[in-house]
Amino acid sequence: MARWRAHPSSMVERLRFGVAQRPLVLFDGDCGFCRRWVARWRLSTEGRVRFVPGRWWHRWLLGIREADMRRAMQLVEPSGRVSRGAEAVFRALAWSPRRGTRMAARLGLLPGVLHVARGVYAVIAHNRRGASRVDRWLFGRAVVPHEYRLVRWAFLRLMGGTFLVAFTSLGRQVLGLYGKRGIRPVHERLEAHKAVEPGWERVWTTPTVFWLGASDAALVRGCRAGQLLSLALLFNVAPRLSVSLLWGLYLSYVSVGREFLSFQWDVLLLEMGLLSALTAPGGPRPGLGRDAPSALDVFLFRLLVFRLYFGSGVSKLQSGDETWRELRAMDHYYETAPLPTRGGWHAHHLPPWFQRASTAATLGLEAGGAFLTFAPRRVRQLAFWALAGLQGTIGATGNYGFFNLQSLVLGLWLLDDAALRRVLPLEAEQPARPRPWWRTAVSAVTAAPLVVLGASEVLRRFDWWPRKPERLMGMLGWLDSRARPLRSVNPYGLFSVMTVERPEILVEGSDDGEHWKEYSFRYKVGDPKRPPRQVAPHQPRLDWQMWFAALGSPPNWFIVFLARLLEGSPEVLKLLERNPFPDKPPRMVRAVLYDYRMSSPEERRRTGDWWRREWLGLYVPPLALAPEPRPEGQGPELHWESQP
Repeated sequence: MARWRAHPSSMVERLRFGVAQRPLVLFDGDCGFCRRWVARWRLSTEGRVRFVPGRWWHRWLLGIREADMRRAMQLVEPSGRVSRGAEAVFRALAWSPRRGTRMAARLGLLPGVLHVARGVYAVIAHNRRGASRVDRWLFGRAVVPHEYRLVRWAFLRLMGGTFLVAFTSLGRQVLGLYGKRGIRPVHERLEAHKAVEPGWERVWTTPTVFWLGASDAALVRGCRAGQLLSLALLFNVAPRLSVSLLWGLYLSYVSVGREFLSFQWDVLLLEMGLLSALTAPGGPRPGLGRDAPSALDVFLFRLLVFRLYFGSGVSKLQSGDETWRELRAMDHYYETAPLPTRGGWHAHHLPPWFQRASTAATLGLEAGGAFLTFAPRRVRQLAFWALAGLQGTIGATGNYGFFNLQSLVLGLWLLDDAALRRVLPLEAEQPARPRPWWRTAVSAVTAAPLVVLGASEVLRRFDWWPRKPERLMGMLGWLDSRARPLRSVNPYGLFSVMTVERPEILVEGSDDGEHWKEYSFRYKVGDPKRPPRQVAPHQPRLDWQMWFAALGSPPNWFIVFLARLLEGSPEVLKLLERNPFPDKPPRMVRAVLYDYRMSSPEERRRTGDWWRREWLGLYVPPLALAPEPRPEGQGPELHWESQP
């Protein structure tokens, strides 16, 4: 680094002074690698820095040695400071009008970071030809900055479709699950909250519009409103308002939905909806939007992609489950999936080497591939297709509601407009304009807690979260507790412990205690001759929870479900495929437990059975309604019936 001063009496010094009125970067004009990166930096600084191929007269005027020019690019600032190499890059970018670029440049000038950057710069400078090939492969030949308006447009349209699926699926079940005669009546839960929590406190801990009324009609109207708002978002009508209302409405159901709305794709949809509200363009019909998504918007979505896959992969490795560590998980996965498909039945019978390879590939894509979300452009595109293939395989071999759909939609943020335009040849009517400073400030203030909570969620998986200073940790704990009711940042980790057996509950009713008739569910495993069904993206939430209930002792909701069958609740019976007591409810019901295994291809050809099963015993002994009805609002009372 050197300095020089301008003296008007010297022609050379006056020329020096004139050259350095703006910061001047001199670079090797014969180096293709250098030219591409200079073009990128020129776009980032937007004319505030001059980039000129270095010639002998530049060296002579500015007093730069030829050896220094060959070794690294040179920056001359108006103050007279001359810097070279990595320091010159960061100091030049610090003149950029973009806040994000300036902040990154200042971080690069920190002592430790700058020391590492100088080493990397020296390695690249001595291997320019190889670095040029790697650069073209990673970033492509284009030097224009990547844009994301088309990505945002496509993402929001598909978010509208995802919300439409979610509300349509929920609308078919909402009364059976949450109505007055449903399994988990919403009005009962809200009344219980009113009895123990003050007004504003209960509104914050349980944020839901159903505080205004939780009648059956209100529950149905909420789903219809969700469908209409989803269509508005799908057709790009007031996207910022539409997605904000969708987020609040779906949160209203999740807040009171308990176990039937506690799946990871429910909270993931809320997290995606909140980020969508931050980045969606304003106006009634904004097209691609006049303002481009900020770098912070793109980072938040990619951070969510990382947390989704990294959390799923690391949770499998940290669980200590031997099936994952020994690469045997796929030996059981297809057979024990909550709602298997025909594709899963066929995949279960693939050779053992394939099951080991697919287990290793799943762990690699989730735990290792997650880091590719922050990789250069070409690598991110490869990551998009690899993760899309993973989601397609999961969707073909198991019914996971709209999870695979929303994961594919979220993955769009690994692409950019240039990549997406190959399949969506849409062009903006006018170029993107810089986002107003106040929008950037509001987004930064709103997004800062999400970044902090997202980072803390990842670090806590490894017990890396600091405990001091206590005041700061206390503030972070307070922030986490206040954000938790909004489901804004959530941990993810599907199938961290693989289930190796498949117990299934069959519900039966009887009038005499001797002859029992089975209630048939629409989608869950039951009749061995019935083939597995493809039901996703619809999620039959009762069928799903029946799989969880079979893994342990009877949960409270299951006992209420049996009581509703004894009452003959039409809303609950609509959740089932067949009611064996169409005229009147049975006098008693019970639940029995079977162990299910997928039949072999030979058994399938010989018997026509997709499953073979073995009786395990009673799950819930016979129950009947108490003879005396309970007061209004307290629900039915049951008593045990002696087994004949």
